[in-house]
Amino acid sequence: MSVIEVSELRKSYGGRAVVDGVSFTVEEGEIFGILGPNGAGKTTTVECVEGLRIPDGGRVRVAGLDPVARHDQVSRMLGAQLQTSRLQAKLTVREALELYASFYPKPADWRPLAERLGLTDRLTVPFAKLSGGQQQRLFIALALIGDPRIVVLDELTTGLDPRARRDTWQLIEDIRDRGVTVLLVTHFMEEAERLCDRLAVIDRGRIAALDTPSGLIRRSTAGTVISFTPSAPLDPDELAALPALAATGERDGRLTLTGTDATVDAVLTLLARRRITAHQLRVTDATLDDAFLDLTETS
Repeated sequence: MSVIEVSELRKSYGGRAVVDGVSFTVEEGEIFGILGPNGAGKTTTVECVEGLRIPDGGRVRVAGLDPVARHDQVSRMLGAQLQTSRLQAKLTVREALELYASFYPKPADWRPLAERLGLTDRLTVPFAKLSGGQQQRLFIALALIGDPRIVVLDELTTGLDPRARRDTWQLIEDIRDRGVTVLLVTHFMEEAERLCDRLAVIDRGRIAALDTPSGLIRRSTAGTVISFTPSAPLDPDELAALPALAATGERDGRLTLTGTDATVDAVLTLLARRRITAHQLRVTDATLDDAFLDLTETS
């Protein structure tokens, strides 16, 4: 069942279309990711979902409700961590958590959230004294404190160190496992590939692609790359005859071949047949980075 529906969404500023006919649905209980270059329209799109901006055209529904006309009702079921947020400078972490908890009839217990996000030892620290990463973790806690049915996270782990980032990923997976729907805006490809069930790539205000992470990767033109230094020369004609070979290269005696898994299998078979050793053999597959670059450079 679709819990978020966006159809032909349009939004312009100063006569320039920032969001130009974006359509997608988010199913209940999934983590749906939005990727795109800076200025592509990602944040404007989710702000329309949150009811923070009024669309110029199209239709947005959250659990069947218009997030602008029914903003109070939508706010009770939707938690949001905005791309840019501030709190009153002297407000302590504890005061912020208690204040936000008071906004909801049945809030989540903020103490486990604070512990999970590494804020327990910062409860008496004013907002202005927190590091950028600590402020980010606090805003994630505030987005979750209302025990929302849906949570929108815009640049979830910006400013977090690698350990905090991975701990936050685990928290989001745990939230999804409890049935919460997550709409995630990110520019970290590893984050998108690990967390998201489906991804929409937005480029210049339009959907360039919508698929699973693995489906997007399969679209990449990068292919599978095998590189090695052979212990003896290989016949160029035999290399050229390899199945699905897309490109070859050589530098300082090291060969680089681009193709598919079939190309890799054939290369290994050829090496074994010719009794040639492949020194420093490396095989790499196309990545979500490759797919993203293909989509945003050519769309």
